[in-house]
Amino acid sequence: MAHLPITARRARGFTLIEILVVVAIVGILAAIAVPSYRDYVVRARLTEAFSGLGGVQTAAEEYWANKHTYTGMDAAGQNRIPATTANFSYALTSAGDAAYLVTATGRGPMDGFAYTIDQNGTRATTAAPAGWGTSTSCWIDRKGGTCVQ
Repeated sequence: MAHLPITARRARGFTLIEILVVVAIVGILAAIAVPSYRDYVVRARLTEAFSGLGGVQTAAEEYWANKHTYTGMDAAGQNRIPATTANFSYALTSAGDAAYLVTATGRGPMDGFAYTIDQNGTRATTAAPAGWGTSTSCWIDRKGGTCVQ
């Protein structure tokens, strides 16, 4: 029986080097993609606080138009503060005849974030995890201190 020359044999499968190159490429892509995805998920959860606090401003002005004070706008039957969720708890931090301050404080995976809004519509980021930054004039919605527009 005649044997084929070595050059005529067909290669089957992958070499170890080829497999290691593919594993290295997948590892590099994962190292880039996972942190980016995690930040994207956090940013998506932050919109919950922004929506809740944005709704407070309208509800507070309606309450003031009826009562001529912000005091008591979190009282039972009058509550204008959003309900606590898995990601944020909301509280009327201070209220008086002409001023209020509502705070959204992060819970669970959003622990470390705190946002406020007052009677003038002034938005502030009073606390955030390292790398996010704080601001007295806007709600920061991404690492590096970029504000919500």
